[in-house]
Amino acid sequence: MATFSTPRSAGDTRPARESSIPSGVRTASEWSWRLLVIVALAGVVVYLVLTFHEIVVPVLVALLVAALLQPAVALLMRHGWPKWAAILVSLLVFAGIVAGLILLVTWQVRAGLPQLEKDSVAAFNRVRDTLRQPPWSISDTQFAGYVRDAGTLAQKDSGVLLGGAVKVGSTTGHILADTLIAIFATIFLLIDGGGIWRWITHLFPRSGQPALQAGGEAGWRTLTSFVRVQILVAVVNGVGIGLVAFFLGLPLAIPIGVIVLLFSFIPVIGAIVSGIIAVGIALVFAGPIQALIMLAGVLLVHLLEAHVMQPLLVGSAVKVHPLAVVVGVAAGTGLAGVPGALFAVPLIAVGNAMVSAMVRVARGSDPGTAAQETEDEEGDGGRHAGVGPAPA
Repeated sequence: MATFSTPRSAGDTRPARESSIPSGVRTASEWSWRLLVIVALAGVVVYLVLTFHEIVVPVLVALLVAALLQPAVALLMRHGWPKWAAILVSLLVFAGIVAGLILLVTWQVRAGLPQLEKDSVAAFNRVRDTLRQPPWSISDTQFAGYVRDAGTLAQKDSGVLLGGAVKVGSTTGHILADTLIAIFATIFLLIDGGGIWRWITHLFPRSGQPALQAGGEAGWRTLTSFVRVQILVAVVNGVGIGLVAFFLGLPLAIPIGVIVLLFSFIPVIGAIVSGIIAVGIALVFAGPIQALIMLAGVLLVHLLEAHVMQPLLVGSAVKVHPLAVVVGVAAGTGLAGVPGALFAVPLIAVGNAMVSAMVRVARGSDPGTAAQETEDEEGDGGRHAGVGPAPA
C-alpha cells in the first residue's frame, strides 16, 4: 500500500515519519472540524435569538432608529445644541412623522370606507358576472368554492408570513413592553453608544480589542449608510407608486403609497408583495386596463430603483452580493417571519463590514488605518468614528 511522508525542512535531522493519511485528507479534516464549530456556534446564536426574540427584536429596532437619528443629533450638536436637547428634538420629530403617517392612513381609510364598501360589492359582482360568460362559464357554486379555497390559502400563507410578527408580540402587553424596550434602548444608544461598544470590547482579551473596535466602527458606518439609503429608496417607491394610483383614480391612493413605503424596507419580498397589492386593487376597483397601467408604473419605479438607485446608493452602502441578499432574506423569513426578513440585509451588511475590518487589523494593519480604509470603501457613512454618537 502506498504511503505518504510528512514534508520535512532542509535542516530537520529527526527521523522521517511516514503517515498513511494523505495530506489532502488531513487538510479536509482540519477544515471540517473548524466548519462544524462555526456552524454549531451559528446555531447556538440563532437559537438564543429565537428564544429571547422579545428582547432581541426591540433592540435591533432601536439600533436601526439610532442609526437613522444619529446624523441629525450630530448635526444639531455641531450647531451648538446640548446633547440632551439634540436627542430629544430628534426623537420627537421622528415620533411626529410616524404618528402623522398613521393618522393620515387612518383618516383616509375612514373617509373612504363607505365608498370602498360599495366599490368592493360592485367589483365582486363584476368579476362574478365576467366569469359566468364564455370562455370561463363558471357557475355560482363553482365560484363560491373558488372564493372559499382562495380564502383558506390566503389564511395559510399569511400565517406563515406573519408568524414572526405574531411571535414578537401576540398580546397588547407584549407589544407595549417591546415598544418601551425599543424606546429606552434607542435613547441609551444615542446617549452613549460608543461607550456601550467599548464596554463590550473590554469583555474580550486585550489582544483582540483593537480588531473588535475597528469592526464596530466599520459596522456602525455601514448601518447608518444603509438606513439612510433605505429610507430614500422607500420614499421614492412609496411616492412613485402612490402617484400612479392617484392619477388612476384608485381608492385609498395614500394608504397604497404608505404600504409600498413600509414594504420597501423588506428587500425582494417587500417589492413583490406591495406590487401585487397595488395591481390587485387596480384590477378589482378600476378594471384590467388600469391594472396594466398600474403594473407598468410598479415595474417602472422598481426598474428605477434596481438600475439607478441600487447601484449608485445602495451599492455603496451595502457591499453584499445580490445572491447573498436573496438567500439572507429567504432564510430570515423562514426563521423569524417578517422581523427576519426586515433585519436580514442590515445584519449581513454589518457583519460583512465588521469581519472585513477585523481581518485587516488581524493581518497587522494599524487599527486607525484599517478603519479609515473601511470608511473609504464603504463611502461616507458617518462623520464620527465609534459605535453610536460621537462624544460631545
